Amino acid sequence: MMTNVFDNAPLNERNLLLDTDSYKASHYLQYAPGTDYVQSYIEARGPNGDIDYTLFFGLQAYLMQVLSRPICQEDIDEAAAVFAAHGEPFHRDGWQHIVDQHQGRLPIRIRAIKEGTILPVRNVQLVIENTDPAAYWLPSYLETSLLRAIWYPTTVATNSWANVDLIGAALEQTDGSRDGLPFKLHDFGARGATSLGQAGIGGAAHLIASLGTDTVSGLVFARNYYGADMAGFSIPAAEHSTMTSWGGAPGEVTAMANMLTQFPSGLVAVVSDSYDLMHAIHHHWGETLRDEVLARDGILVVRPDSGEPTEIVPAVIEALMSKFGEQQTTTGYRILNDKVRVIQGDGITRDSLKGILAALEAKKLAVGNVAFGMGAGLLQKLDRDTYSYAMKACAAQINGQWVDVYKDPTTAKGSKTSKRGRLALTWDGTDGYKTHEQIGDQPVAGDLLETVFENGTIKRIQTFDEIRAQAAATFGR
Repeated sequence: MMTNVFDNAPLNERNLLLDTDSYKASHYLQYAPGTDYVQSYIEARGPNGDIDYTLFFGLQAYLMQVLSRPICQEDIDEAAAVFAAHGEPFHRDGWQHIVDQHQGRLPIRIRAIKEGTILPVRNVQLVIENTDPAAYWLPSYLETSLLRAIWYPTTVATNSWANVDLIGAALEQTDGSRDGLPFKLHDFGARGATSLGQAGIGGAAHLIASLGTDTVSGLVFARNYYGADMAGFSIPAAEHSTMTSWGGAPGEVTAMANMLTQFPSGLVAVVSDSYDLMHAIHHHWGETLRDEVLARDGILVVRPDSGEPTEIVPAVIEALMSKFGEQQTTTGYRILNDKVRVIQGDGITRDSLKGILAALEAKKLAVGNVAFGMGAGLLQKLDRDTYSYAMKACAAQINGQWVDVYKDPTTAKGSKTSKRGRLALTWDGTDGYKTHEQIGDQPVAGDLLETVFENGTIKRIQTFDEIRAQAAATFGR
């Protein structure tokens, strides 16, 4: 008789005790005798190419979703059974102590920089330590979920910020100002994310730098965990299925006309490469529908979606200029008639952005002609190594004395040397940001690491607007 594998009871996917690496379950047996407290920290250990800073984001959501939820007896019983079957020891007594003595609230303290802080790499961003000597093993146990909660949204936020700034510098050069910059990099990444959760976290992270998105789950995340009323915006836009369902190539111009009829005002984006992009520009938009485009109360945004971006973007802009005319910016660059713009959403990465901006510069075309949509390059083509993120123990109190905890492997040639001691972060106008080791029991003056979580309670709440303002205030330090 065949056994139904689903006769086994399902496991609780939100059980924090199971949100760890297997070997963590055995670590409570591996610390030196007399260990009472352990402090660990998170940092980005290296730059991502020419981006040598990070924009800190995501901790508050993790605290609300995960750490502020008390563990319960069912969590312990479930984890004990899982680890026994899995082949790992399990610290039932330690977890039982947390339930019995702390009502399931985690006896830890997390101190962190403000979300939105733009911090040079190789500086401490967060420290975590236990507040109950019986839970000396707990900070390290949480590494898997805590580090994941930091590195991903911070990496997305950083890359979006850096790419928006890259566009902004070019926009200022060619158009004379950064007007319109918040809508120059649009999030097309939802379908390329690995999960709804990733799309939500990454989608919200992008919106610190930008106001443009098609990732609806990012709006939900920003509302639920950062109080954003509406964090981003979009416009009506066509896709190939809507444009090619009108009878193939002969029906394309009718599909285009329908877009102008259905959306008679405001911005509307129409993908135009379903068959022959240049024919669509020169004949459909530039002749058959030209008068309707010019008479429309809004802007037509033409979207190419194939070809080499560094070649296609200038070619599309110049083709539209040949039909709709052009003007000059205050800095002497060519810009389209106000009724027409372009969006490039295919193949956008930081490198391709640099190439496109250079190609526009070479032809004296203003960046104001075009916006960009980024998909997998925004939310998916990155990992923990993008900024070499790590969480490491840095100090421990053993038999009443604080000792430095660190690693310095010779084989890594300094790339994995960890920080040591109880850590703090300061800022001054001369040295900028600097990570310090606390000496003795006196806290470091001006420490920017604020207590955000202590013994199960969230101690600091930031709104999405505050995080955006923090990023704007610290950028360039």
